[in-house]
Order: sequence, then structure tokens, then C-alpha cells
Amino acid sequence: MPRVCYFTGKKTTFGNQKTHRGKAKYLGGVGTKTTGITARKFRPNIQRVRALIDGQVVRIKVSTKALRNGSVTKPVKRNWKPAEAAQA
Repeated sequence: MPRVCYFTGKKTTFGNQKTHRGKAKYLGGVGTKTTGITARKFRPNIQRVRALIDGQVVRIKVSTKALRNGSVTKPVKRNWKPAEAAQA
């Protein structure tokens, strides 16, 4: 399954990492030069959670931003105690 948020659609994006060499002009150098460019990934913080979707409890992948926004409604916790013990 892809790393995509169910609500926000956030997914892995790609960019470049630049490596520089030299001393900045404002520090008295002749300026910095780019000596290398390599690919990198920006990965969103995706969590696997149990959520209520259309009355069904399903596991979905959600970004932490969606969790903080309140987009996810989590299912009610079950009480696993026997009925007699709960009344006592």
C-alpha cells in the first residue's frame, strides 16, 4: 500500500540535496559553490490507525496532521470485563 494519507492526501515528495563548498562572501570568502546534487525524499508522518468510516471500524493510513485536526473519529473502546464483575 502507498504512503498516502486517507484524509489529506499527503504522500512522499522528492527533491534535491545540495552540497556546498567554500566560504560565504559575507564571511570574507569568494562565495560558495555547489559541488553535488543528490536526490532525497520528504516523507510525511503517516500512522496506521483504527477509525470509524461509514459506521465500520477499519485500519487506515493517516498523517499526524489529520489526527491533530480531528479528522479521524476513533472507535469506542470495548469493556472486556464480564457483566457480573462490572456490576459489583
